[in-house]
Amino acid sequence: MSGNLRQVVSALRHNRTGALLVAMQIAITLAVLANAVFIVKQRYERTERPTGLDMENVFAIASAGFAQDFDYVATMREDLAYLRSVPGVIAATTSNAVPLSGGVGAMSSLATKPNDEKNSIPGGYFEVDEQGLDALGVRLVAGRPFQPTEVLPPAESVTASMPQQIIITQAFADALFPNQNALGKTVYDSVDTPVTVVGIMERMQAASVDVEYVNRVSLVPRRPSSSPRNFYIVRTEPGQRDVIMRTVEERITTSNPDRMISWVRSLEEARRRVYLADRNMAIFLVTITALLLGLTALSLFGLATFNVNARIKQIGTRRALGARRADIVRYFLLENWLITTIGIALGCVFALGASYWLSREYGLPRLDLVYLIGGVALLWVLGQIAAWQPARAAAEVPPAVATRRIA
Repeated sequence: MSGNLRQVVSALRHNRTGALLVAMQIAITLAVLANAVFIVKQRYERTERPTGLDMENVFAIASAGFAQDFDYVATMREDLAYLRSVPGVIAATTSNAVPLSGGVGAMSSLATKPNDEKNSIPGGYFEVDEQGLDALGVRLVAGRPFQPTEVLPPAESVTASMPQQIIITQAFADALFPNQNALGKTVYDSVDTPVTVVGIMERMQAASVDVEYVNRVSLVPRRPSSSPRNFYIVRTEPGQRDVIMRTVEERITTSNPDRMISWVRSLEEARRRVYLADRNMAIFLVTITALLLGLTALSLFGLATFNVNARIKQIGTRRALGARRADIVRYFLLENWLITTIGIALGCVFALGASYWLSREYGLPRLDLVYLIGGVALLWVLGQIAAWQPARAAAEVPPAVATRRIA
C-alpha cells in the first residue's frame, strides 16, 4: 500500500496542474454542498412550522373603502352579519391583520411589570371579536374565549389603551412567565395598561414569518381600528371552503359601491405566498448543488480517463511484470482517492469559512458539522464511482498490446 502511494504521488507530480484544479473544484463543491444542504434544511423547517390554525378551512378577505363618506363601522357590521349567515360558515371575525399574510403586521410588546419597557417582550398583535378563536381555528389549552360584552369599539388613536382581557399563545406565556402558569396573570402593554390573561392558545403565528416573535401572538377583544381598510377571517365546515369563498367573493364584491375587495384567499394560499422566497431559494440551492456535483463527477472521470490513456505504456509494463487487474484498478482508485482527499481537506476549510461569513453577515446559524461530514462521505463515494470505469478500462489493457507500444 505504501509503495502504491509513493507511486501515485510521484505520478501526480508530473500532472499536478490537472490534479490541483480538480481538487480545487472538489473543495468548492464541498463548501457549497454542506452549506446549501444546511440552509435548505432550515428553509424547509421554516415552511413546515406548525401554525396552530385551521389552514384547510379558513380564508381571509381584504376590504378597503375609497369613498369620502365611506361608513367603516356600518360596512363592517353588515359584512359580518352576511358572512355569519352563509350556510357552512362556522365563524367569522374582523381583524386588523391576517396570520401568514406577510409584511410587517401588527406588533405589541407586553411586560410583567408597569414601566418596564426594558424587559418588555414583543409579539404579534391581532384585534378580533368574540368569534375570533373559532374563526382562526386555534386551540385553547387554558382559560376561555372572549365574551361579546368584552369586545370594544375601534380605537380612536394608536395610543389607546388595550382592553382589559387578552389571550396569548403558549410561547408568549412561557416568555413572559417562565416555569409559571400565565393564566389569570396581569401583563402591561406599551402604555402600561394592566391586562388580564384570560386564555392561552396552544400556538398561532404572526402576520410576518420573518420576525423572531413569529410564535408569540396576542389576541385582544376589539373591533379593528377605524380606517378605510380592514380584514375578515372566515372559517368554514370541512370541505366547503373553496365553494363558500367563491360565493362570498361574488356577493361581497358588489355589496358596497364605496369600497373594493383587494383580495380573497385561503390561509393555505397565504402561507404559500409568504414562504415563496424560501421555496425558491431551496430550489435554487438544490439545483446549483446538483450541477456542481455532476460537474465534479465529470471532472474526476475526465482526469482519471486522461491519466489512464496517458499511461497505457506503463500499465502494459506492469501487467507484463505480473501485476493483476485488481492491482491496476486499486492503483487508479487510490490516485483518485488522494486527489479527492486533498480537495476535501481544502473544502472543509472553505465550508467552515463560508459558514462563519454567512453567520456574521446574515445572522444564519453556524454550519452543523453533521452536514460537513455527510458531504465528505458523499464526495469520497462519488470520487470512487467516477474513477471506477476508467480504472476498469486500465485493468483490461493486455500486456501484449503494451509490448507492441514499447516497440
